[in-house]
Amino acid sequence: MKASDYTRIMIKLSGEMLGGESGQGFDGKALEMVAQELADMQKAGKEVAVVIGGGNIFRGVKAASDWEIDRGSADYMGMLATVINGLGLQAVLENKHGINTRVLSAINMQELAEPYIRRKAIKHLQKKRIVIFAGGTGNPFFTTDTAASLRAREVGAEIIMKATKVDGVYDKDPTVNTDAKKYDSLSYIDVISKKLLVMDATAVTLCMEAKLPIVVFKLGEPGCIMNALDDSQAGTLVQ
Repeated sequence: MKASDYTRIMIKLSGEMLGGESGQGFDGKALEMVAQELADMQKAGKEVAVVIGGGNIFRGVKAASDWEIDRGSADYMGMLATVINGLGLQAVLENKHGINTRVLSAINMQELAEPYIRRKAIKHLQKKRIVIFAGGTGNPFFTTDTAASLRAREVGAEIIMKATKVDGVYDKDPTVNTDAKKYDSLSYIDVISKKLLVMDATAVTLCMEAKLPIVVFKLGEPGCIMNALDDSQAGTLVQ
């Protein structure tokens, strides 16, 4: 099955993607760019699920280290940041693009978002609504990468598209190493054993168990998500 043939797709976004060049707070152009990409996918007939991080607002691991906040509390604060991002993305998708969007939160806050219920999420996707999963897994000590893998398996996504600032996976940081080598494809075991910064080991293991492919690509150019689906050389395929 070619990646372009997949219908139900999980998009993993970092919160920093909404912060523009600084990666902090919200940048209107960055928010609109992300919304446009998701809208284009939905209009192309894809069932679009999204997990978004909260690093543009609050990063739990860093706070626990720098400010001596206990890790559990810091992670819950980060989960709340993902809800803020989800609501912002929903507003742009609905108000500017006219696309029905649902935010489903793993942390119950009924005035703001629907509670996460697996069967309800699937029905939303079947109705071609964009579904944004917020609140991570609802538990501390798990990353939003793990949340993306978990939700992808729960709702039957066929592939995970992991958006980054570079065009795939490299053996070292290409932004500071001119001799960095890009991988066109990798196995799950390679990612874990080489400690490559694709997703954390828990997230990769969840995908490996289900043989759920991951495409790592650069978010930025118009049509980049659909292009990464159609052209395997546009990113790195992990399977």
